[in-house]
Amino acid sequence: MTDVQLKSPFRIVASDLDGTLLAPNHQLTTFSKQTLKELHEKGYTFIFATGRHHVDVAGIREIVGIPAYMITSNGARVHDTKDQLLYSQNVPTDLVQQVVDVVKHDDNLFIHLYQDDAWLLNKEDEFLRDFHGDSGFTYTVFNANKTPNTGIAKIFFTNPDQDHEQLVKYEELLNERFGDKLNISFSTPWCLEVMAAEVSKGEALQAVAETLGLGLKDCIAFGDGMNDYEMLKMAGKGIVMGSSHDKVKQALPENEVIGSNADDAVAHYLHEHLF
Repeated sequence: MTDVQLKSPFRIVASDLDGTLLAPNHQLTTFSKQTLKELHEKGYTFIFATGRHHVDVAGIREIVGIPAYMITSNGARVHDTKDQLLYSQNVPTDLVQQVVDVVKHDDNLFIHLYQDDAWLLNKEDEFLRDFHGDSGFTYTVFNANKTPNTGIAKIFFTNPDQDHEQLVKYEELLNERFGDKLNISFSTPWCLEVMAAEVSKGEALQAVAETLGLGLKDCIAFGDGMNDYEMLKMAGKGIVMGSSHDKVKQALPENEVIGSNADDAVAHYLHEHLF
């Protein structure tokens, strides 16, 4: 940390990416990039806190050009500013194939695995390849009948038709079978994610804060998904995006709500309240 006098009581800023800090095209605007640089120059520590893969986020961090921490795979991985792994928690090996078996019969779903430095997908999807165009990170195809089970940070399911209700059915089914063994949550209404039971962005945020000799009270966090719930609940101040799903707003009724990622709401908030 620097000796710069900070305007706010917070020392750490953590933000989700998709639906929060990134524009609807899943890229950072020029204004947001400049805001993150100013944030660093003023002495704040910034954390990318996302469901994305750490290799993908490292590419985004390089574009911004600041030494940010990375909470990735919803908290299953934490890397410091020099890309050193601080924390890692995998889906139990004996549960990986069992989880995949629940959905592999459904041709309308895509099954993803984040395995160490790799992104695995059960079939080709050009849309998802473009989704990560900013960082150049892409997938390789795997066989869902012989799913790799080691080093799995998370398993997640997407629906090209963005049919939330179809995914809700699988959320309920997975919770019935594995609810006490896994953390199952939505990052967006059309992306259902599965991690080890103790994994959350909130726990990861606490770990980073303690590494810096600080606490959760020193953190302000921004998010829009149910995978942000713990982080927004545990941080000294948790900010909910106005474009969030109603489930998020209902789960966090006391939290402040700001504008949309389409309007650079996070960057504007930082300028108004922290600069």
